[in-house]
Amino acid sequence: MHPDDDIRPVTEQALLGESPMWHPTEQVLYWCDIPGRRLHRLDPATGATRHWDFPVEPSCCAPLLGGGLLLGMRDGIWRFDPGTSGRARLSAPPYDVASERFNDGKCDPQGRFWVGTIHEPRQPQAALYRWQPGALDRVAGDITVSNGLAWSPDGRTLYWSDTKAHRISAFDFDPAEGSLSRERVFMDFPVKQAGQDLSTYGGRPDGAAVDSEGCYWVAMFEGQRLLRIAPDGRIVREVRLPVRCPTMPCFGGADLRTLYITTSRENRPEAELAAQPWAGCVLAMRVDVPGLPAHFGRA
Repeated sequence: MHPDDDIRPVTEQALLGESPMWHPTEQVLYWCDIPGRRLHRLDPATGATRHWDFPVEPSCCAPLLGGGLLLGMRDGIWRFDPGTSGRARLSAPPYDVASERFNDGKCDPQGRFWVGTIHEPRQPQAALYRWQPGALDRVAGDITVSNGLAWSPDGRTLYWSDTKAHRISAFDFDPAEGSLSRERVFMDFPVKQAGQDLSTYGGRPDGAAVDSEGCYWVAMFEGQRLLRIAPDGRIVREVRLPVRCPTMPCFGGADLRTLYITTSRENRPEAELAAQPWAGCVLAMRVDVPGLPAHFGRA
């Protein structure tokens, strides 16, 4: 572990914490407990917390210009007002909700909301969608678990991972058109073998965030670590974590130098949970290089 790593929990346990988002104007942290069907908010300045319960799973959120949030949920894309708890659907789901749901999602610098899906029977039938007012378009597909969405600081590269395939892809991103081209493998990781002990397994790429130097921070699910990967694909830092299953990092705080990390305790062995009491909590640590602010969506 890096000698300056001072990792601490900042929330109570969730079942499957995911998609942390530091709100640029509210200066608070939002995140989802997907199977708990709950959106959480933390104000680190006061310690105040709040949550909202939903009839279906929320998977990701993004700030909206003019106030409120965009939510990716099993039953579509919604506009949500945390003040009134009001919810209005902007787009129906483009899939069979019995076997698929939205998963990782973020807005691009131009305000389009990009949301990938997870195919729950774990077949390569998930896809990546781009939503903008009046249109929801399938942009890429034939994966199983969409994750790892993040843009380079210049907005010209999009990163996207298929967690089950242990692969992170990079695309050229056209800001004007919101289109992708020149897909290439950014990073591949060894697939876990049947019966492999977790102590010898490095994990699979889950959620991610990019810092101001263009390095890609990725949570390695079941690998008990975060990786910081340079734009040329070199692993330049490994952060060992006190929980087996990190799910996604995001940069927050006024200086964007606090790294928040959601984690999971869902379906984990009892002995592991007993040894790792912070599983399911949001963890926080300070980093030297600030991150990039979340982009606002346009509805």
